[in-house]
Amino acid sequence: MNTFSIAIHGGAGTLVKGMMTSALEAAYRAHLKNALDQGYALLENGGTAVDAVEKAVQVLEDSPLFNAGKGAVFTATGSHEMDASIMDGKTLNAGGVSLITGVKNPVSLAKAIMEKSEHVFLAGEGAMQFAKELDYKLEDASYFYDELRYKQWLEIKDTDSFQLDHATKKDSKFGTVGAVACDQNGNIAAATSTGGMTNKKWGRVGDSPMIGAGNYANNKTCAISCTGSGEFFIRGVVAYDVACLMEHKNMSLKEASEEVIHKRILEIGGDGGLIAVDTSGNISMPFNTEGMYRASKTSQGEEEISIYK
Repeated sequence: MNTFSIAIHGGAGTLVKGMMTSALEAAYRAHLKNALDQGYALLENGGTAVDAVEKAVQVLEDSPLFNAGKGAVFTATGSHEMDASIMDGKTLNAGGVSLITGVKNPVSLAKAIMEKSEHVFLAGEGAMQFAKELDYKLEDASYFYDELRYKQWLEIKDTDSFQLDHATKKDSKFGTVGAVACDQNGNIAAATSTGGMTNKKWGRVGDSPMIGAGNYANNKTCAISCTGSGEFFIRGVVAYDVACLMEHKNMSLKEASEEVIHKRILEIGGDGGLIAVDTSGNISMPFNTEGMYRASKTSQGEEEISIYK
């Protein structure tokens, strides 16, 4: 039997230990563990990597602590615009969705695009129409309301400023969640979801829903979910870059992921991190920021739940 494993992240950024209360840290760790355990349980029972990453990301989307789903930040117009993606390393099938509102679990809509349409990426009104045709229950705005997110928005509302969920504040972070997994059959998958930037305008889209930039999976190499300064991760095609180094330079998962995060993305001015898994169940979780909410578990009994370096 193949070693099966799962890794998740809840965002990277300027996470200073001294500015996090012990109660809040305990809450983050508990939510990370819950997502990790639910994804791992599916793998343990013979489930697919695709189903495991979807489940883990759903759990994180349902938590107001993370900027995805329920905890999504406010746009310039006071609404919530969410993005997500998922990819199956066995088939290279993928689904991405962007600029959607009211959908409780954007990752599941991305999976529906992958499995129930002939397309990869749907956005805005069209994506919402697709969701309605599948009878998705839409939540009203109150479901996504979070006092902390609202206060973040009020501070920069009516200005030209926008912020990743980490800027200016020492206790905040890049707002993305993600999961990667390797199942018992040696197939891998990746999923990523985000609520975007606070006060973002013009339908801005980051790397999270973009296949190859913020999310990628290929059984030949690895599965990747990124969290960071989206514009730079798009320019660096970061998720695919890791896979490319493995395929064409014969780097290991650890070597390739660290080369991209500690060198290549920094050279163009970007910061953040990623989680990665290969078909042998190996895991890598590099980041070049002060912290990254992350957790991993393997069938060999190794488990980690961490926030800081």
